Amino acid sequence: MRHILSVLVENHPGVLRKVAGLFSRRGYNIDSLVVSETENEEISRMTIAVQGDDDILEQVIKQLSKLVDVIKIEDISNRPIVNKQLLLIKVKADIHTRIDIITLMDVFRARIAHIGRDSLIVEATGEQSKIDAIIETLKPFGIIELAKTGTVAMLREEEQ
Repeated sequence: MRHILSVLVENHPGVLRKVAGLFSRRGYNIDSLVVSETENEEISRMTIAVQGDDDILEQVIKQLSKLVDVIKIEDISNRPIVNKQLLLIKVKADIHTRIDIITLMDVFRARIAHIGRDSLIVEATGEQSKIDAIIETLKPFGIIELAKTGTVAMLREEEQ
């Protein structure tokens, strides 16, 4: 099962190394890791996606909570969240395929970030399933280069 952890940490050098090292030492693989500042410049948010059963998740949370720099850990996997990834993908596009690609990307609400002589760069945001679908759709055209972020997630406002 894929779990998403929202981890608040002190914003100073070395914290990312400590967190990544903890996963490495324990033999746990990180599916994605996004680190960014929060509204408080002294605190960073790590959004960590990890595969594993509940026992693995419990161990990860226990080990993370032992780190001095960790302020708060939340498993937001089964809570109402907004989660997105960003995709930049360069795809082969000659004069004959360009319109087809642009039309397909409109379906996904993706935008064309750059038009070159022989390629297009597509920019898209969305949940992992949408990003994966865009990649699969563009494979037949010929993917030249691909870059995507990990998952960024935030809890939705609790309904009353």
